[in-house]
Amino acid sequence: MHGYAHVTNNLYQGWEQYAIGGSMSPSIKSESNYFIAPKSGRKEVIGNWRNGIYEKSKPWNFYSVGDLFTNGASFFQSDRRGTARPNYTKEQSFKVGDTKSVKALTSSAGALKCSRTLRC
Repeated sequence: MHGYAHVTNNLYQGWEQYAIGGSMSPSIKSESNYFIAPKSGRKEVIGNWRNGIYEKSKPWNFYSVGDLFTNGASFFQSDRRGTARPNYTKEQSFKVGDTKSVKALTSSAGALKCSRTLRC
């Protein structure tokens, strides 16, 4: 990922390498997300990857606001926290839901189950 992302109200569980990642010095604001780390393997939420190699110390901008981390989930907070800000217009702005409601908000999320006989 290159540029800016504002990631909100998602449920992440059982990731293999990372839950949120980037490779081109991304700016990521994670807000009101629910992270449940896998029982084994990587517990880091954020991954900064270049040429297939995880680079924890490279310059990037990630910060967390109101996220919930469970089962040992962890992340490396950047020193530049709070500097990744969207340039939302009034029409683009939105209200972020409370972290406590993420499971309910995402309970029906995912790919549609459609077929030739079952209409979407």
